[in-house]
Amino acid sequence: MNLRTATPDDLDVLLTLAVAFYEEDGFTTPRSALAAHLPHLIGSDAARVTVAADGAQVAGFGITTTRFGLEYGLGAELEDLYVSPAWRRQGLAKALIEDSAAWAASIGASRLEIVIAPNGQDVGHLFRYYAANGFTDEGRRLLSRPL
Repeated sequence: MNLRTATPDDLDVLLTLAVAFYEEDGFTTPRSALAAHLPHLIGSDAARVTVAADGAQVAGFGITTTRFGLEYGLGAELEDLYVSPAWRRQGLAKALIEDSAAWAASIGASRLEIVIAPNGQDVGHLFRYYAANGFTDEGRRLLSRPL
């Protein structure tokens, strides 16, 4: 399995994986929204979409975006990380995290963040996993307001 930057040719498989990811984690974002947003992310200089692939077979993906704020300047967020169940426990998630961190550092980001959204599920394993991969829980809470 190799990591590479996603291209428009990956849109169909990325959409299939994204829908599976969102369903698995209990997100209610409709397929149509994911389909509309993926091309923008793939074409954006402010984002990195990475796929873990073996030839034409894509086993997972990571999507990292940037933002600029007063507190930390340029920062990055690993917004989405998914590995298909058949490919789990083979180091792909860790490789995608490291790819995200390397890209963020290469563009001058001061930190890489990830938001863990429980969606009513027990996500303790995610906190442990990301802690083992260098993330720290700062105790912040993300509040959002739909517009």
